[in-house]
This record gives sequence, structure tokens and C-alpha cells, in this order.
Amino acid sequence: MKPEAGGSARQSTALKHGKNFGPLYSGPQTVWFTLFFLAPIAIIIIYSFLKKGLYGGVEPEFSLDAYRYLGDKIFLGITFRTVVTSVIATVITIFIALPCGYFMAKSKNQNLLLLLIIIPFWTNFLIRVFAWMNILGNSGFLNEFLLRVGLIDDYIHFLYNQNVVILVLVYMYLPYAILPLFSSIDKFDFSLLEAARDLGATKPIAMIRVLLPNIRGGIFTAVLFTFIPIFGAYAVPLLVGGKDSYMLGNIIADQLSKSRNWPRAAAISMVLTLVTTVGVILMMNIQKRDASRLTAKTEGEPQNGGHA
Repeated sequence: MKPEAGGSARQSTALKHGKNFGPLYSGPQTVWFTLFFLAPIAIIIIYSFLKKGLYGGVEPEFSLDAYRYLGDKIFLGITFRTVVTSVIATVITIFIALPCGYFMAKSKNQNLLLLLIIIPFWTNFLIRVFAWMNILGNSGFLNEFLLRVGLIDDYIHFLYNQNVVILVLVYMYLPYAILPLFSSIDKFDFSLLEAARDLGATKPIAMIRVLLPNIRGGIFTAVLFTFIPIFGAYAVPLLVGGKDSYMLGNIIADQLSKSRNWPRAAAISMVLTLVTTVGVILMMNIQKRDASRLTAKTEGEPQNGGHA
């Protein structure tokens, strides 16, 4: 009890002399958060309600023209394409990442496998996209290989379609899905799978009914880390997609550089921001619910043990 009394005395003395270091610790974080998050978001919101300038920029006049554009048929079509592409790419990415994360969690060479997952981050994003263009181009590695082995007689146009956009997006964001899934599966108690097998469940059923519910937080984090950047992708649709592969990120870039319609670009950016915000809120709620369930389970175990 003496250390507690001494600690309370020191705390009360610090409070008495006004030595509250909380603002000092949180100050830099608050400044950073305000300058690089809140301020840009506020600027985007304000610009979206202003009138387009004659030569670019904005004029200080309230206008809803930018938000009226969101109901345009062309824009709605691109939005639908963006959502469909993002969902398909995310689903494929998660289906690939789940067995990868499971294998890594069961492997004895986790550090080596983690290194292999992280290695692509050492290469510039655009260089990896251009590498895919060299592989899939008309005179690329894949076409040359198929021609030499006699499987085709002429070049196949692999590039500049929606399928190759999904392929490259899956490759680009696969590590973002594998890492949170590996982290969740690595903490999983694999004896639960053995218990399910002993009770008569097949291996696939045990995976679905036991493993997946217990790594739900990791799955949702992987979906969030994959879907959000794909939803706002710009470089991949521009470089490997055709004119029918435009996504919202490309529309924002065109509005800024070609049309010079800053309010319209800001309004479209608000769509991306809202989607991101909703995803983060859902992730936080799921994590909070899982933490509450784990806490309740942990607190209930001693009681059950005591009754036993």
C-alpha cells in the first residue's frame, strides 16, 4: 500500500503545482492531425460548394453545380463501374490472401515469408505497373512465350480492358490483405479446429464454422485495406485500362487537369471520403464488439472454473 500512497502523493503534488503534461504530449499529434487531415478535408468541403473559376480555381460564390453533376448518367455509370471493379478485385484478393495468411501462420519460416510479402513495397508503384505492361503487352513476355511454343498464331491483346485492371489491382493490394489476415490467424487457437474435427466436422466445415468467425476482425481489416485504395485507384486504370475502364480517381484527375473544374473534383472527392469514413467506422465498431466479447469471455472463465 505504501507505493500506492507515494504515487498518489506525487500525482497530487504535480496537479497542485499545475504540472499537467497531457497537452504537451498530445500537442504535436493534434497539430499534425489538424494540418494534414482536418484542414485539407475542410478545404475540399468548402471548394465543393463554390463556383468554378473561369480559368480554373474557384470563385467565392455559393453553388451546387458540382453536386448536380453527381447525378449525371455518365458519372453514375463510372461510379457503378468503380464499385463493381472494387468489389470484384477485393473479393479475389481476400480469397487469395486467406490461404496465404493461413499457410504463413502455420509455417515455421514466418520471418522469411513476411519478408517475401514486404519485398514488393521496396519497388516503386509505377515500376510494378510498367512491369505488368511489359509482361502483357503485344510484344511482351507472355505473348512471345505463347508464340514460341505454338499456342497462338498472332498477338493477343491482353492490355486495355477491365479484366487486366482487376488483375493488376489484385496484385498491387494483395500484401495489404495478407498482413492483417496473417496477424489474426497467427493468434488463433488451432486446437479449436482439432476439436471441431473430433466432433465430426469436416476440414472445410471446421474452417468456415470455427476459423472464419474467430478472425472476423482481420478479415474486415483486410477488406477495408483493400477496397478503399482500389475504390480510389488512378494509375492502374489509366495505364493498363482502356477508355471503358475509367474509375472515379481518373475522373477527379481529369476535372483538375483538363476541365480545371475544382468544385466538381472536390465533390467527387467527397464521395470517396464518405466511403472511407463509413468503412473506418464499421471497422472500429466491429473491433470494439470483438474486444467486448473477448473481455466478457475472459472474465467469465474464472467464474466457470470456480463453479467447476
